[in-house]
Amino acid sequence: MATPCCSFELQGQLGKARAGTLTLPHGTVQTPAFMPVGTRGTVRGISSGELSDLGAQMVLANTYHLWVRPTAPLIERLGGLHKFMGWSGPILTDSGGYQVFSMRDRNKVSEKGVRIRSPEDGNWRLLTPEVAIEVQEQLGVDVAMAFDECLEQPADRERTIKSTDRTTRWLKRCIAARRHPERTALFGIVQGGLYDDLRAAHAQEIAELDLDGYAIGGLSVGEVKHRMHAMTELAADHLPTHKVRYLMGVGHPIDIVEAVLRGVDLFDCVLPTRSGRHGQAYTSVGRTNFRNRRWAESDEPIDPNCDCLACRTTSRAYMRHLIKCDELLGRRLLSHHNLHYYQRLVRRLRTAILANDEQAIADIRVEAARATAPVEKGQGAG
Repeated sequence: MATPCCSFELQGQLGKARAGTLTLPHGTVQTPAFMPVGTRGTVRGISSGELSDLGAQMVLANTYHLWVRPTAPLIERLGGLHKFMGWSGPILTDSGGYQVFSMRDRNKVSEKGVRIRSPEDGNWRLLTPEVAIEVQEQLGVDVAMAFDECLEQPADRERTIKSTDRTTRWLKRCIAARRHPERTALFGIVQGGLYDDLRAAHAQEIAELDLDGYAIGGLSVGEVKHRMHAMTELAADHLPTHKVRYLMGVGHPIDIVEAVLRGVDLFDCVLPTRSGRHGQAYTSVGRTNFRNRRWAESDEPIDPNCDCLACRTTSRAYMRHLIKCDELLGRRLLSHHNLHYYQRLVRRLRTAILANDEQAIADIRVEAARATAPVEKGQGAG
């Protein structure tokens, strides 16, 4: 039951890697695309104008956190999430299902939904598929994610089957709860843990529901990388070719490249801004920790092969000084640089796919692996 507010056009393919255009109420997204994470309606330390200047086309926010504070009815009264956060492009909201995983020490799962004790006020709230859809439609976002259950890994087969079946039942309740499909698309989420047959079966099952798009969930939660890649490829192989595919919460630059090569179109991850806030930059020479003493007297730019604001204006020595002094400017500049790196990465992938340039893809893969690996392994951080 795909809706007119969402469409995906495949424009090029190189092996399994795809380049397309996702059309949504608040604009189009050229894929592969990376969505900066603005959990509470803000990408930490980066304004909406800066996001646009960096080339971000779409951002992600979180249903659960906005439901708790400042509340969806308030945001709706103020004109919706786009107006509230000053972002004119498309917005996707995670349904809150990830909190089933990340806050599992303070929640209780049942068939009805998940009772979650909020860290903000200590109150218990019941998040159900119906509530998740209602909140996302109140926020006025372009894409609502179905409410699902995300398991930590490892999880045994019996528990995984029960959880995956519940995710399917919750998805059908999400479909029934929709009131504004003409303005908010719905994406389903493939679960199935690390079991090949369960992943394939769940992808096929929800593909038959003809949703607006499909996400691959339950990965990057403790499994080894080669299994994450295998599950990504397996799920993508069983999803419709004419619908957008979204890998949730992944990851480092090399993880994004590997997923694109396996047929994924859309990504989000907190790593660019979280790493920036902790003094780390993804660069062409490797993942650089600016707490490390080796940069104390370096007058070179953060990344000599980058033209972002931080690299044009900041030496490694000055950046180390900012990070060691816990200055907000340092965290902002590194977040800015990392987001620039990720946006440039997906643009380069798209260009290479459309040009059918296998050598360019190979070069990008090598560079992304280098950018992900720590530069200072074994170095002191005094």
